[in-house]
Amino acid sequence: MQQLVSAGGVLSAAAKKTVNPIIPNGTFIVELIAFFLILWFLAKKVVPLISSSMAKRQELIRSQIDDSKAAKERLEAAEAEYKQAVADTRTDAARIREEARVQGQQIIEEMSAQAQETAARIREANQARLETEHQLLLVQLRSELGELAVELASRIIGHELSGDARQRQLVDDFINTLDSGPAGDSRESAPTAPSVAGS
Repeated sequence: MQQLVSAGGVLSAAAKKTVNPIIPNGTFIVELIAFFLILWFLAKKVVPLISSSMAKRQELIRSQIDDSKAAKERLEAAEAEYKQAVADTRTDAARIREEARVQGQQIIEEMSAQAQETAARIREANQARLETEHQLLLVQLRSELGELAVELASRIIGHELSGDARQRQLVDDFINTLDSGPAGDSRESAPTAPSVAGS
């Protein structure tokens, strides 16, 4: 056992003698070549993939930012158009209300004027109708009064006056006397008719 420990001590002492940190040994050179190969591999294969992926990612982020800016601008433009449309709609509604009010006032005035014209025409037509009826009543009354006068005169005189031209003259005089004077005068003139007829 002591021999093994002493042999291990001899080997470690020999190893300590051969390992010089300033002078590289074969392992170090192999490790150094492997390190440079790995660096070269990373530089040629991995770094371009990572940098292209990062470039694509940056481009995607930049396009998303541009899209969001464009969407924000479109949204602001749409809001401005909406506000302008609302303002225009309110202005148009106020103008339409005012026009409707003015047109309604004009229609009311026109209808009032037409109603007044219609009422005036109706009054004139009624007046004309009343005048016509008045004339017809006067003619009818004259005829009836004439017949009554002839009958009265016939009774007073005592003989028939029908068919006589003098009867017509008597009736006309009697009616003219009624038209021209008051009721008292017509009563006074009524007896004169038989006296003329009797003479």
